[in-house]
Amino acid sequence: MAISAPDAHAVVGRSGIPAELEAFFAMAERWGLSTDEQILLLGSPGRSTFFKWKKEGGNLPADTQERLSYIFGIWKSLRILFTVDERGEEWVRKKNTYFDGASALDVMLEGKVTSLYKVKRFLDAQRGG
Repeated sequence: MAISAPDAHAVVGRSGIPAELEAFFAMAERWGLSTDEQILLLGSPGRSTFFKWKKEGGNLPADTQERLSYIFGIWKSLRILFTVDERGEEWVRKKNTYFDGASALDVMLEGKVTSLYKVKRFLDAQRGG
């Protein structure tokens, strides 16, 4: 679930970092994302900033909050479309004709917010939303 921008840091997870970052890092682990892939999905913050976020949280720019909103929407759609979580996680890396033979993850890793939107829009259409 994405947290709206004004409340983005109001919810703190068990680790002491904002719940949205805690959720992102858990999702990234499930998807098997490398550090570089995670950094790209978050909008290419500096490596030191990324590792600070991972360790202790911090203020997220509006661009990163928007990206997280799309990523969580993608995650949610996969949970709705695939009754077995592993199938959704496999789908993210599977080549797709809609994306001209690229995987959804390939598209998301283009580094643009519009690429995240494209994947979310496709999944929303698949679930009739």
